[in-house]
Amino acid sequence: MYRAAVEELDAFITTHPNITTFQLLLCDSGGILRGKHLRREEMRALYEHGRALPSSLMGLTLRGEDVEETGLVWDVGDADGIAFPVTGSLRPVPWLTDTAQVQVMLDSERGGYGRHADPRALLMDVIAGLQRDGLHPVMAGELEFYLLEEDDSGRVLPARLSNGRRPQDPGVYGIDELEGAMPFLEALYAACEVQGIPARTAISEYGCGQLEITLEHRSCALQAMDETLLYKRLVKAVAAQQGLIACFMAKPFAGMVGNGFHLHISLADEAGNNLFASEAPEGTPLLRQSIAGLQTSLADSMALFCPNANSYRRFQSHSYAPVAPTWGVNNRTVAFRVPLGPASSRHVEHRICGADANPYLAAAAVLAGMHRGIRERMDPGPAVDGNGYAQQREPMSLEWHSALERLERSAWARNMLGTRFLDIFLAVKRAEYRQFMGEVGQQDYDWYLHRA
Repeated sequence: MYRAAVEELDAFITTHPNITTFQLLLCDSGGILRGKHLRREEMRALYEHGRALPSSLMGLTLRGEDVEETGLVWDVGDADGIAFPVTGSLRPVPWLTDTAQVQVMLDSERGGYGRHADPRALLMDVIAGLQRDGLHPVMAGELEFYLLEEDDSGRVLPARLSNGRRPQDPGVYGIDELEGAMPFLEALYAACEVQGIPARTAISEYGCGQLEITLEHRSCALQAMDETLLYKRLVKAVAAQQGLIACFMAKPFAGMVGNGFHLHISLADEAGNNLFASEAPEGTPLLRQSIAGLQTSLADSMALFCPNANSYRRFQSHSYAPVAPTWGVNNRTVAFRVPLGPASSRHVEHRICGADANPYLAAAAVLAGMHRGIRERMDPGPAVDGNGYAQQREPMSLEWHSALERLERSAWARNMLGTRFLDIFLAVKRAEYRQFMGEVGQQDYDWYLHRA
């Protein structure tokens, strides 16, 4: 049950008597958080009776424009649906004064037409399908981003380090680069602590000014994706507080590596035992079946993993972004990697998504693909040994329009997403595709992607 009890509100207000403003956050199909600000005296009504929000919010472009073709605007009179708070999501907003935030979802019965396009509800359904078969997904998100700033001429460049130096080289795993970013990192970790987001290891990534901070695995995959979404918002807000820009575009700079969104997944039984656990580095047969399902469903899922034109610029040979549906053990040149570690930690790292992907949709497609491989007892073929870029057997489709067409034709994706969800998602993406092809211009379109 997702809906929060009013007792959560009472306990929060008692603990935080200074909070006067509450942000309602609803995630749309593009991964953008939309909503309202409520005053303290309005909150009890939200928990007891819900709050009306336009169904059309679930079918907006990244720029926030209505898409008539979704059927969520004029065809239904821009009707409202009732949204309720998500349990456990009420928390302070450390970068604002006297403000808290709470996630909401459109109600399963009174959520209106927009409920069909709720990405969080979709992930809940996919997880429930796995659980009916005794499979409980354990997940963690891993997002890369660039820390940037504007110079006096308005150019966007890697942010200067605390010593005043601007990064000029990749500085991958550089300790000096991390030390130079400490004012930002300290503020980020402090904000994560306030919001209960399990931010852990920080590294300097391969691009100038590129960072990655890992999030802890969660036994509840839905919680893991909630935290991924909220972490992304938090990073941007903390950066903005310091006059910086945290950029999660998949490929913000042509000459540097892109930003990936890696998903780490294992499946547990009802007692929490890892069903992928094995002393063999490649894991159990169940793990290999899961990888085979990911391979088989990849082409049908690309538009969910890589939802924008910019997403596809990230894929280049020898760029640490995969270009074929390969798998391997301890190998970063493949799409589906089984990392090293003790047997109890055996899992698969899905390396395809860009950092602009909607975490809920990406996770839903990954888990549904794994479930497919298990049900059909698929075989992924031999693991790649060595340079996966030199051993491409079946290259991925790396073009936006083709990915949208493949998604539309896919019976598997239609069954996973539901016809109404798929039609709404495709209507939005076609509208954005038209914009990219000339209505707003490529440069403007890329800038809006910075919001993703």
